[in-house]
Amino acid sequence: MEPICPIYSGCATEISALLTPPSPLQVQEYYHNLLSARQCTGITVKHDGNFGKGVYAAMDFKEGELVLKDHMFVGSQHSFNKIDCFVCSFCFRFIGSIELQIGRRLYLQQLRANDSHGCDVGNFLEPSKNCHEMDSSDEEESTQQCASGSSKTRVPLPEGVVESLMNGQLRLPCSEEFSLPPAVPCPGGCGEAYYCSTSCAEADWESSHSLLCTGESSDLEHREALLKFIKHANETNDIFLLAAKAISSTILRYHKLKANHLEEQVKCDTSCVSNHRNFSLLQEAWRPISMGHKRRWWECIALPDDIDPSDEATFRKQIKELAFESLQHLKTAIFDKELFSLEIYGHIIGMYELNNLDLVVASPVEDYFLYIDDLTYPNKEEAMKITQPILDALDEDYSICCQGTAFFPLQSCMNHSCCPNAKAFKRDEDRDGQATIIALRSICKGEEITISYVDEDLPFEERQASLADYGFRCSCPKCIKEEP
Repeated sequence: MEPICPIYSGCATEISALLTPPSPLQVQEYYHNLLSARQCTGITVKHDGNFGKGVYAAMDFKEGELVLKDHMFVGSQHSFNKIDCFVCSFCFRFIGSIELQIGRRLYLQQLRANDSHGCDVGNFLEPSKNCHEMDSSDEEESTQQCASGSSKTRVPLPEGVVESLMNGQLRLPCSEEFSLPPAVPCPGGCGEAYYCSTSCAEADWESSHSLLCTGESSDLEHREALLKFIKHANETNDIFLLAAKAISSTILRYHKLKANHLEEQVKCDTSCVSNHRNFSLLQEAWRPISMGHKRRWWECIALPDDIDPSDEATFRKQIKELAFESLQHLKTAIFDKELFSLEIYGHIIGMYELNNLDLVVASPVEDYFLYIDDLTYPNKEEAMKITQPILDALDEDYSICCQGTAFFPLQSCMNHSCCPNAKAFKRDEDRDGQATIIALRSICKGEEITISYVDEDLPFEERQASLADYGFRCSCPKCIKEEP
């Protein structure tokens, strides 16, 4: 049965207006203001009538030079990765301490092994309680080989060691060389979100988390609905969590704009607030999302390899029903009379499906053990008396990095080429979730900056098949040369 969204029938005009692509002039103005606010002078965003948006060099870049560090619009750590990596919920920097990272990981892994139903990974600080591949380019090769965490040779530690690591009683040798910011809890008390600083906690609260917090301060009915939404996302597709953050940020921006507008009206001694004015404020709040390329999720998602082409229609219908089910939970949790229909929800998720980038942050735990391994005698021998049993207990899990997905407003404007002049590449100093774009060769001022959405080393037909999911056929110089 086709999902029926009651919002659409009464608000078709407004929904259509929100989903209408912005004009080239609006695109130019938005990205000009964004680049100015970020003091980013090395690039510019232009809108081409034939190919849409593109990023162009506003200066010359040398091979290996940093082209762009892009702050994410929204991002989310994968739920399965939260057991292995304790990071800031806003910027995704590792937090706590080397000891806490290791102790928490071993503690939660043991709970997971003992409980076939899984466990709550949020409230872990008290051990007595139960608790696209980048879609747009390659990431740093070393971080692509993060361990899966499924070892059969893991050696257990003596009783009490894990708790001592978590509560700070056991200090590992040389761990002061890898100091991490202390964990700041969510101001709403949810026990799920932690941050590297109060500024990150406040920024996340103001941008989206105040609507998505499951702390005791929230309304019971809404909290229960939100927990159902999160559970549904974790069991099906955590892309719904990104969509929820985008919707929450839009609602909060809208409320702020509306409050400011009402304040101005009071100063002007007028109380007339038209529906048209309210909708224009909603459009302004929606503007960051309006800039992203969008298609309905159930239409643009790639057909899985295990689905027969003859079953494609059934598959896409099931995906639409999945989105509808997710939306119902989210509406109960955070919506009042906001204008977010299944049509809009599907387009937001589709925007992420087509434009998201892998969020990868290298683990300081891996760096720590490599540092110990590089020590010279006798310091190495003394240190390894303590660290080797812990390394044996972790096995390959010591190298797991933070993994998630995010949408970056500037990086998402970069067009594809199978012979790109730039790529996403995390350097040693890049320790948070920002997208880092590096020049692969010299780039001249005025030249378009391109990245590869797929593995450019694949044969021609395989590249074209992969790119078909993005809705275009590549005609870059490499494809023109290789086309049969």
